[in-house]
Amino acid sequence: MNKADLKSMGLEEIQLFMADLGEPKFRGKQVFEWVHKKQVSSFDEMTNLSKTLREKLQEKATLGGVEMVRRLVSQIDGTRKYLFALENDSVIESVLMKYEYGNTVCISTQAGCRMGCRFCASTLDGVERNLTAGEMLSQVYEIQKDCGERISGVVLMGSGEPLDNYDNVVKFIRLVNHPEGQNMGQRHITLSTCGLTEKMYQLEEEHFQITLAVSLHAPNDEIRKEIMPVAKANPMDRLLAACFDYTQKTKRRITFEYAMMRGVNDSDDCARELAGKLRNMLCHVNLIPVNDVKERDFIKSSADRVKRFASILQENGVETTIRRKLGSDIDAACGQLRRSHLKDKEM
Repeated sequence: MNKADLKSMGLEEIQLFMADLGEPKFRGKQVFEWVHKKQVSSFDEMTNLSKTLREKLQEKATLGGVEMVRRLVSQIDGTRKYLFALENDSVIESVLMKYEYGNTVCISTQAGCRMGCRFCASTLDGVERNLTAGEMLSQVYEIQKDCGERISGVVLMGSGEPLDNYDNVVKFIRLVNHPEGQNMGQRHITLSTCGLTEKMYQLEEEHFQITLAVSLHAPNDEIRKEIMPVAKANPMDRLLAACFDYTQKTKRRITFEYAMMRGVNDSDDCARELAGKLRNMLCHVNLIPVNDVKERDFIKSSADRVKRFASILQENGVETTIRRKLGSDIDAACGQLRRSHLKDKEM
C-alpha cells in the first residue's frame, strides 16, 4: 500500500486525509503545522496528537524527505554545499548562500536533468526522476535545521529544469509560501528555466509574484542552438515574446542569466546584438563566468571581457550585474558533487 506523502500535501488535502481517518477537521491543521511550521521529522514529535492517532499516521502516511550525505562549508564566506539522498538512493545537490539581507538556498527540482545544455554538469547523466514538492521543501527544512538560522529565500536553480516538473514545483511554491508553514514571501522565490515557452505562458496564469530567471546564454539562435538543445524547439523570437508577455501579465522584472564562455558568446558584437533584443523589456542581465567542468570544453571569459560586455549592455540601456561567486573554495560546477558521488558508487 502506498502511504500518503503528507509533506507534499496542502492544508485542505491534509484535512481531507484526516477526515478519511475519522478525525475532526482541526486535526488537519495541527498536522500541517507540525509538518511545515515546526518541521518535525517523525510522528512521535507531534505531541498534541494521541498515541493512537500517531500510530495510525505511522501506518498510513509518511513524512518523506531527504537525508544529508555530505556537507562542504566554505572557509571564505560560509557558503554550504549539500549532497542529499532521496528515498530511492538518487542524490541531489543544494547550496546555502549567506547574504547581509538573509539566507538563500538553491535547491534541485529533479535528480539530474534532461535539457542537455552543453556547459552544465547536471545534464551529463540525464534525468533520473522528478522531485516531489515534499522533497523540495525538505531541502529547505534540512538546511535550516543544519545552519540554525531562518531561510528567507529560495532559488530553484539546482539540478533539473523546474518547468519540466511543473505541477510539483507549483505545489512547492504554494506550500513554502503558506502562512501556516515557512511563510516565505513569493518575491523571495526565484525560478530558473532554460526557456520552455509553453510552460512559461502557463506559469504566468498562476499569478505568482516570484522572480523568473531565464537562461539565455546567447544573443541569437545560431549560438544558442549550439550550446542549448532546448533552443531548437524554443527559438529566441518565441522565447523573448513569452518573456515580454510574462512581464506584462505579472509586472515582474525578468532576469536573463548569461554564462560567459570565452570565444563563444562574449564578443562585443554579441553584447550589442543582445542589447538590441532586450532594450525595451522589463529585465536585467546577470553575467556569470561559466563554471569549469572537466567533461566540457568551455572556458570562462576573462574578468576584463566580462566587464567590457557588461559596459556595452549598460551603455545601451540594459541593466546588468556580474554575479559574485560564493564558496569558491568548495564549489565545483553545479552537478559536480553529485556526479563525483555517483562515480564513487560505481567503483
